[in-house]
Amino acid sequence: MEKRIFQSAVVFLIFIAGSAGLFAQVPDYTENIRIHTWAELDAYPGLKEAQDLTSGQWDYPINRIKQVAPFLIEGMVYGWNFTYTPYDRLRNVKEYFEITPIKAISAADGKIHYESPWIQDNKLHCWASFKRTEGQIWTYRQWQSLATQKIKGYGKASIKLGFDGITEASKEALKSAVRAHYRPLEKNKPKEIFGKVIIYKEPKIGITEGQYIVELDFFLESTRIVKYSAF
Repeated sequence: MEKRIFQSAVVFLIFIAGSAGLFAQVPDYTENIRIHTWAELDAYPGLKEAQDLTSGQWDYPINRIKQVAPFLIEGMVYGWNFTYTPYDRLRNVKEYFEITPIKAISAADGKIHYESPWIQDNKLHCWASFKRTEGQIWTYRQWQSLATQKIKGYGKASIKLGFDGITEASKEALKSAVRAHYRPLEKNKPKEIFGKVIIYKEPKIGITEGQYIVELDFFLESTRIVKYSAF
């Protein structure tokens, strides 16, 4: 059903004109999430999707959008846990950073709706929308009311990685935000930092010089900071 909607509705639309006022305001995602998603019309030549000669004309961009949208929306609804070990030259400790979803959103559960597709700049674009449950609204309001910090980060990764490039760039965006936040707060580098974040603004994804560029804004909650017991 969704594929038929995409295929019948894919047309060139003039989207940018008149939209400056719309994007000047920050949308309220407390109850409803609606984000702009897109995918290249053709897979990068080195990806396995590019070798699939049996796929339909729109299969690749539709499938890619259905990977990206749940990944980003789960970051906005449930958020991610992270573990960060700062680089420490004196202790010969390498930097380590890992994220895990607090709870996943599946593309197959039917809770994400894809609307108003259009083609622009050799990409298929659409809006992905998600309605929060009462429990999810309560959780988000808790994030808003708690003494959480706001952090922002940018990340990049090669488009040769396909969808993994977007997830890797998102991870790098969070790592850069966490690193920038804790660096001035910790006079002595901690051993490990544990925390969780939730995305509170619309994610921004672009392509520059063969790399995905991701910009993310988070609410941050520190859960535990482990100090070195001795040098």
